[in-house]
Amino acid sequence: MPIDPRRATAAPPVRTEVVWDDHAVRLYHLALGAGVPETDPRELRYVYEGHPDGLRPLPTFGVVAGGTGGVGFQVFDLPGVDVDLAHVLHGGQEITVHRPLPAAARATAVTRLTDVHDKGSGAVLVQESVLLGEDGAPLLTQRNRIFVRGEGGFGGDRGPSDRLPAPAREPDLVVELPTLGRQALLYRLTGDHNPLHADPATARRAGYDRPILHGLCTFGMAVKTVTDRLLDGDPTAVTGCRTRFAGVFFPGETLRLRVWHTAGGHRLTATAADRDDAPVLTDALVTTR
Repeated sequence: MPIDPRRATAAPPVRTEVVWDDHAVRLYHLALGAGVPETDPRELRYVYEGHPDGLRPLPTFGVVAGGTGGVGFQVFDLPGVDVDLAHVLHGGQEITVHRPLPAAARATAVTRLTDVHDKGSGAVLVQESVLLGEDGAPLLTQRNRIFVRGEGGFGGDRGPSDRLPAPAREPDLVVELPTLGRQALLYRLTGDHNPLHADPATARRAGYDRPILHGLCTFGMAVKTVTDRLLDGDPTAVTGCRTRFAGVFFPGETLRLRVWHTAGGHRLTATAADRDDAPVLTDALVTTR
């Protein structure tokens, strides 16, 4: 069988060297749409290494640090996991920030598969990756949920519900973010080379009429917007963020964000404005210090 839950969860953690510099940070921010307008000092903080405030990576940069295809996605290298990437969807992402990310570092990602949930129509791989700094102390802890279509029905536990619905009132902030038709091609340069985001034939095989944008790209755009609009452009103020990827988003569409201020943090949703507000991100939250 492509997924062997017992073998996969019993496998020892995968340790991966993760090295990045300011070039990788600037490329990541550009792939999210940073630098518009190009003379705005607030945008230059994301893309210009000579900015007086210094280059401050968004915490979501941690998911692509090192250009390894996504920190925490080394789970596909584990024994007991053999899946077709065309059947894989990123179901959810959670990041806990222990320390602000530096603009350049040599770190280590320690990744393990903690659970495999049986959703009937598919399986959900729950993976945890801790990004350790050069001093051995954690920078970020990431938890990813990967949905693999057609791999359910093996009699496993369905897993807990982690729903976090938006408040039943009008949002405190609504922002529309246009995207580029080539944005998925730009984001692939950060290291996520899944052909689902570039190859029309692979997209059609997965059931889409054209390549889709990475869920982590839309999530990064959402966290950047909260940082810019509500945290004075200071990524170090973010202590954590999470989301569930509820639907596909196509490059060139407009992402509509709705944000609510709550005691537990900034809750948000994202929809495709061009497709009658089709859900893109749900159960999302950004916490701050």
